[in-house]
Amino acid sequence: MNDVVLVGMALFAMFFGAGNLIFPPFMGFMAGPAWFTAMLGFLITGIGMPLMGIMAAARAGGSIEHLAERVGPKFARILSIVVILAIGPLLAIPRTAATTFEMGIRPNLPWVGPAVSSLIFFTITLFFSLNPSKVVDKIAKILTPFLLITLVTIIIKGIISPLGPSTVATIPNAFAGGFREGYQTMDAMASIVFAEIIIAALVFKGYKRVSDQVRMASQAGLIAAVGLGFVYGGLMFLGAKTGTLFAADVERTSLLIGIAQNLLGGTGKVALGLAVSLACLTTSIGLTATVAEYFSTLSKGKVGYKAICVGTCIFSGVFATVGVTTIVKIALPLLVLVYPVAIILILLTIVRNKAIPKPVYTGAVIGALITSVFDALASTGVAVTPVNDLIAYIPLAKAGFPWIIPAVIGGIIGAFSMTKRKSAAETV
Repeated sequence: MNDVVLVGMALFAMFFGAGNLIFPPFMGFMAGPAWFTAMLGFLITGIGMPLMGIMAAARAGGSIEHLAERVGPKFARILSIVVILAIGPLLAIPRTAATTFEMGIRPNLPWVGPAVSSLIFFTITLFFSLNPSKVVDKIAKILTPFLLITLVTIIIKGIISPLGPSTVATIPNAFAGGFREGYQTMDAMASIVFAEIIIAALVFKGYKRVSDQVRMASQAGLIAAVGLGFVYGGLMFLGAKTGTLFAADVERTSLLIGIAQNLLGGTGKVALGLAVSLACLTTSIGLTATVAEYFSTLSKGKVGYKAICVGTCIFSGVFATVGVTTIVKIALPLLVLVYPVAIILILLTIVRNKAIPKPVYTGAVIGALITSVFDALASTGVAVTPVNDLIAYIPLAKAGFPWIIPAVIGGIIGAFSMTKRKSAAETV
């Protein structure tokens, strides 16, 4: 039981990213009275899928490539590179710096600009990623409880004394909106990377059988889910009660800071900004090291760990200056494209793993990609109108899930093609 609790707390800390906290309040703000429905959608992609990702990766063998190799080795390699880039310099790392500026620096040190903030942030990130230190781990262990206590205080105060009534929802489908907003946490993709760490910890504790690892991950996942559910759900409720306090075009970071200030005054704003900023910094250091280790290993040492760290920090530092809102907009097409594929792989692996033939995996992934590609293009404003109009007629498309039916059909076609090949071989 002690091992379950310890692993559960570790999972909670891994998924309790400071950068993720800006999404639930904004979703609640947009959903208004339908905040609970939006929360259900958000919790599926923001908590459910990441925890299932851990279990699926454990069952598959422990890594991204193990999870995707049932489709093909080249596909597995491409997907792993895309995931590492997404949780690294393309999206997640720049977002940590932008969030730090908008929540910690700008409200408290308004004379510091985004470029200066980013330069300082990534100088510190580079120093610690090049010089691994237990100091960062110790700081992270202190920061997580501090940030959690601050958030719990804000949530309880907001529940006892709501900031205002819920206003009319500004999104047509609260569940689908919450589901897609959960993509932005990127935790389902990150979970496949985190799985290796969790599995290594379980093996160290003596759980060497895959069945034991999956069981432990499942039980520990429930502990993490309860904690994350309270935080995300509470923040979404607070956001839903602020419709009369903020303009419709309020930024995600400004909304969360505004909620803290309205509930706890200037002290709450400073405490939350400081905790989130430092937590984002430790996250940036960890992700930079992960990216550098992955690509250094991938290149078989031809590109050094330090060079990748430097390149990651430079790229992320420049990208971070565009701001959280722009990064979120840029992230959406990639997430819309990749998330359905990740979800399909996770579900198929959890359901049957190797008992499901390779053609079923391939067909389901291709089916999901056919719609996701056009959905991603539409999210950039480059819609292929005739195709998108056809996709709109697919069942569940209007609810925000156009890829589900094509994925099922693709899997069935894959199974049928395999059966047909077997029959042909037996006839010969």
